[in-house]
Amino acid sequence: MAIPIPSRQLFINGDWAEPLLKKRIPIINPTTEEIIGDIPAATAEDVDVAVQAARSALTRNKGKDWAFASGAVRAKYLRAIAAKIKERKPVLAKLETVDCGKPLSESEADMDDVVGCFEYYADLAEGIDAKQKAPISLPMKTFKSYVIKEPIGVVALIVPWNYPLLMATWKVAPALAAGCAAILKPSELASVYALHLLASVFITCLELGEVCREVDLPAGVLNILPGLGPEAGASLASHPLVDKISFTGSTVTAVKIMTAAAQRVKPVTLELGGKGPIVVFEDVDIDKAVEWTIFGCFYTNGQICSATSRLIVHESIAAEFLDRLVKWSENIKISDPLEEGCKLGPIVSRGQYEKVMNFISNAKSEGATILYGGNRPKHLKKGFFVEPTIITDVTTSMQIWREEVFGPVLCVKTFTTEEEAIELANDTHYGLGGAVVSKDRERCDRVSKLLQNGAVWVNCSQPCFCQAPFGGTKWSGFGRELGEWGLESYMSVKQVTEYVSDEQWGWYQPPKQ
Repeated sequence: MAIPIPSRQLFINGDWAEPLLKKRIPIINPTTEEIIGDIPAATAEDVDVAVQAARSALTRNKGKDWAFASGAVRAKYLRAIAAKIKERKPVLAKLETVDCGKPLSESEADMDDVVGCFEYYADLAEGIDAKQKAPISLPMKTFKSYVIKEPIGVVALIVPWNYPLLMATWKVAPALAAGCAAILKPSELASVYALHLLASVFITCLELGEVCREVDLPAGVLNILPGLGPEAGASLASHPLVDKISFTGSTVTAVKIMTAAAQRVKPVTLELGGKGPIVVFEDVDIDKAVEWTIFGCFYTNGQICSATSRLIVHESIAAEFLDRLVKWSENIKISDPLEEGCKLGPIVSRGQYEKVMNFISNAKSEGATILYGGNRPKHLKKGFFVEPTIITDVTTSMQIWREEVFGPVLCVKTFTTEEEAIELANDTHYGLGGAVVSKDRERCDRVSKLLQNGAVWVNCSQPCFCQAPFGGTKWSGFGRELGEWGLESYMSVKQVTEYVSDEQWGWYQPPKQ
C-alpha cells in the first residue's frame, strides 16, 4: 500500500509559504527508484525572509514572547511538540522509511528518540531560570558579581539526511529551549554527477512545521527551509543576521561554512564525518562481539557518521571471528524496509549507491579481498541495495581504510599488541566514535583514554542517549551536541558586576570644591 506523501511548502513565520522562485525538488523512494512527490526548494530570497521572521520573533514584545520568556514557557511548547510527534509516530516513521530507506523498526525507534529529546530539553529549559544570576565569588567585598545566560540569537541549523527528523531535533530542541529562534535547513541529496541523481530527504522535517503550527509555537521561532546547499545553505551561513551556525554533514562542506562564518566572526558547531575503529581483543565472547561489530557498521544501512567501520581484531581469534562475522552477516534480512524483520534497506540515493559501489571496486583493485558481500542482493532487482560487505587484506594506505564510505562496508585488520591496536585505531584524520571490546576492565579504561575520539563505547557500539554529549575531534569537527552541553552551545554568558560600597572609588584625585 502506497504511503501518501504530504504536499508542503516552506515553513516561515508560523505558516506555509511558497518559495519565491517556485522551485521544487523531487522525492525519490530509494526502494523503488520512483518519484513519489516533491518538496519546496528555498533560495537566498526565501532565506532572507525566514531570517527576518526569526529576528522579529526574538525582539517581539521586547523579547518577552520568547527570548526572555521563562524557561517554563518554552518547556510547555517543547512538551507539546513531543506529544504531537508521539501521536503521529506511525505515520512519521513510515514517511521517514520511504524517504531515506532505513528499516521501519529503526524509523520507529528514531521517533521515540525524537520525543525523548524534546522532553529532555523541556526539563532543561525549566531549569534555566533557577540558574540565572548565579553569584561569583570575588576577592573584593566592594563588588558583587553574577552571571546571566542568554540565547545566542538567530541560529542556522543545517542537518543531514541519514536521521532526518532526529538530527533536526538534536539541534532544534536545545536551540528552542535556550530561547533562540531558528532556521532549520534539512539536507537535500544533489550529486555532482548528473541531475538525474537528485533526490530529497526531509519529508518528516517539514511535518515538524505542521506540528509547530498545531501547538501554536510563536511565529518565526522555528522556520524550515529545505533547499539546495549552494542556494539555501550558503545563504544561511553568510547571512549577517544569523548569529550562529550548527552543521552536521561532510568535512568539505564544513570548510565552506567555517569560511563564511569567519567573515562575520560568528560561532559554529560542527559534527562531521568519521572512520571509527572497533578494537576487539582476544578475551571476548565472540558472538557478542560480532553482533556489536555488525551493528556498529551496518545499522541504518551503514549510513552513520560515527560508524565503527574499521574492525581491528586480535590475530589469535581473527579466523574464528571472521567466520562468525560472515555467518551473522548472511543472516541479515535485506528487503523493502517496510517489510517486517528487515534489518538492511537501500542506500539513500543513486548517487550514494554508486559512491559505495566505487569504494568496493577500488578496494578490490588496490589488492583487498571481498570476504563477503560487495554486490547488489540477487533477489532485489530494483532499489539502491548493497549487501553488507566485509573487506580483508587491507593496508593502511588503501582508500577503504582512510576514507568514509557511508554504506554497509566494514574493513578489517589484525593486531598483536595493545599498542599496535591503539596505533591502528588512531590512524585516521577523523575522531568521532570508537569502540573497544574486552572482558578486561582495566584494559578497556586504558584504551578508552588513548583513543582519539569524541565518543568511546566499551563492549558495544553506537548507543546514543540525549543526556550524553556527542561530537568529535580532528576532522570530525568540534563543539558538542546533546546533554547540557548541547543547551550551553546555544547560550551566551554575560557577567554583571556591581560596585556596592558607599565610599568613593578613590582612584583619581578629586577636584577642588
